[in-house]
Amino acid sequence: HLAESGGGLVQPGGSLTLTCVASTTIFTEYTIRWYRQAPAANNREWVAGISGNGEALYGDSVKGRFAISRDNTKNTVVLQMNNLKPEDTAVYYCNANEVWWGQGLLVTVSS
Repeated sequence: HLAESGGGLVQPGGSLTLTCVASTTIFTEYTIRWYRQAPAANNREWVAGISGNGEALYGDSVKGRFAISRDNTKNTVVLQMNNLKPEDTAVYYCNANEVWWGQGLLVTVSS
């Protein structure tokens, strides 16, 4: 089970923090990824991911603006989103090991 929090409305150039908490006793075995689906899109776009030992990777569209981190003592992954743009508007999903999905968070970037 993955529980997400932190979506909402933000102006362009602003920041938001998304949090994903996993209910598991083997959190360090989970690679956690964030995906997003824009309003008019038919598929989900990979945003960022972090392995159990903390290796992070980013999609080209967010590189340099987003940062992913994890706290294995709290079963938590955080996606810090900075310098947000209108094209970042989407429902953001937390994913564990490409198997389990969170419920999704709406992020709207608009003035």
